[in-house]
Amino acid sequence: MDVFYSYNYGTAAWLALQAAPLIVSPHMITTMLSSEVRKATVLEEYFCRSLGFSLIALAILTILLTGSVPLTSTFAESSEAGVTTDPADPKAPYAVPTLTLTVTFHAACAFYGYTQYMTSGQTGFAIGVAVYSSLAAMGLWCILFASSSGRISRKTGADKRTSGFPFKNAEADKKKAR
Repeated sequence: MDVFYSYNYGTAAWLALQAAPLIVSPHMITTMLSSEVRKATVLEEYFCRSLGFSLIALAILTILLTGSVPLTSTFAESSEAGVTTDPADPKAPYAVPTLTLTVTFHAACAFYGYTQYMTSGQTGFAIGVAVYSSLAAMGLWCILFASSSGRISRKTGADKRTSGFPFKNAEADKKKAR
């Protein structure tokens, strides 16, 4: 399993892990979040469960839109080659946009969790920051190196789009002349 699949399944697993207590026991969540112990209102239960279902839907959409689960009609078509991040790949035309969106989501949640951790000092926020940051870093790696539109060289780490406009690049000119 390569990094792209690890990122997709890791994202789905993390979202499902967060959704499980929201769906199963919204009363426990509201009790943990409120300063006094009281029964959860119908509206609080509704919002907890709808957030949990939204996280599950986001996890499923991430798996389906990135092509991690083959949606072809026959087994032979899906077994020829794995999913690529090429925009022309018919198996996963939305892989790179979904990847970009989920990386942005993970980065925003990591930032928000960090601000909450610095304000409250609770360990749960630190764990969330660690997981979200790891997923954001893994997704950024996939965007930079694993996608066909990645412009960073794996060998040198340099940006392939750079030019030698203000300065002469003698080494590049020597290699092009050959």
